[in-house]
Amino acid sequence: MTAKKLKPEITTVTRDLRQFDKDTGNLYQSVVITSKRSNQIAQEIKEELSSKLEEFASSTDNLEEVFENREQIEIAKHYEQMPKPSLIAITEFLNGEVYYRIPDTNKE
Repeated sequence: MTAKKLKPEITTVTRDLRQFDKDTGNLYQSVVITSKRSNQIAQEIKEELSSKLEEFASSTDNLEEVFENREQIEIAKHYEQMPKPSLIAITEFLNGEVYYRIPDTNKE
């Protein structure tokens, strides 16, 4: 997962808007790019978490049988402490690690 490689800020950080439009030349395009990348990261994290939690799924749906599984709790805590996908996407974008392409709008 990309979150393990990057160290984005977990707290709120004031950012210079001029950094966002240095590659695209348009702040709004940069926001859309980071938004789409954030959605991709969130989907990857969700799939990874679902695959890890499938091991603990029970075949019966009985509310009376609730088991406390330490491994499951540790996995949940790990994912709760991870940085948000939007912070990861912003860090990737500012480091130039996001591939994007803008379609040509001047077609005649």
